[in-house]
Amino acid sequence: MRSPLVTVILPAKDAGAYIATTLETLTRQFDDPAALKLVAIDDGSGDDTGALMRRYADRFPRAEVIRNDSARGLASARNQGLAHVEGDAFCFLDGDDWMQPQRLAVLARRLRELDADFLRTDHVTVTDADRALVRAPHPWRETVVAARDAILPQTETTMVDYPFAWAGIFDRRIIDRGLAAFPEGLHTAEDRPWIWRLHLSDASFAVVDAPALLYRRGVSTSLTQVRDRRQLDFARAMAEAVAIVEADAEAARFLPKITFSSLALSSHHLVRARRMPRALRGEMRAGIVELLRALPHAEVRAAVRGLSGPRRRVLARVLRRAGHGS
Repeated sequence: MRSPLVTVILPAKDAGAYIATTLETLTRQFDDPAALKLVAIDDGSGDDTGALMRRYADRFPRAEVIRNDSARGLASARNQGLAHVEGDAFCFLDGDDWMQPQRLAVLARRLRELDADFLRTDHVTVTDADRALVRAPHPWRETVVAARDAILPQTETTMVDYPFAWAGIFDRRIIDRGLAAFPEGLHTAEDRPWIWRLHLSDASFAVVDAPALLYRRGVSTSLTQVRDRRQLDFARAMAEAVAIVEADAEAARFLPKITFSSLALSSHHLVRARRMPRALRGEMRAGIVELLRALPHAEVRAAVRGLSGPRRRVLARVLRRAGHGS
């Protein structure tokens, strides 16, 4: 049997209400089922997620189902999947999302034709019956460019602000060069340091059009919805992203961008933290203070000037505690 064209890494926890849809759409990606390998990771689910994974695994010539008795988190589960990749390309998929037919066939073909290290795509958000197209924030389509050339400008939304691991496909050489793995143990924002490392590498990429990936919003078990201790990993994830930038040969060029992003995302998480229990809210604030304290003072002052008034007001107290007060 020949090697698959694409390995799909699918981690999920307690996704039983949705994952059958996710898995069913994977059966419609190639005319030849052998072109796809499924690596499904049941990350400590308490529902029928694992049973559904095993049932659908029988429909693929190549499939592996990995069971974690206790949840290790999305980052670690994705890393487990990376160790089982076969073929020349791989992608990620979450357990509550799904793909239009032939998406992976198109992406695998374009990856070969463009000879890029990875491709990125738009995606569609699904909230109840509403759907909205979210475009990858890169102005050129079907054009291969250096990944680090898609990081700036500082105050505009760029590809490092579009960290969704599932919005694309990756050549096997991304694994071989040590660029595919996520920071172990992070339960949220794991894609932030990951996307910065990817774009600061010497990799090439392109944004291409393809059948859509549909991203389900408003799922109660999604980490974008929960307000528990897992959300505290945000500050640690951003601190890792800052460290990646600081270690780069062009740190001075990119520090303004990571500083601006850290402030903007911190304001967002501070607003969300208002609905957390008081103790967790305090821990979130303390983590953000430590994150901001490590940022260079001059860059913080410049970035604050580029923020909207509401964001500046949200950040005022933590900026003073972090030593960046006026």
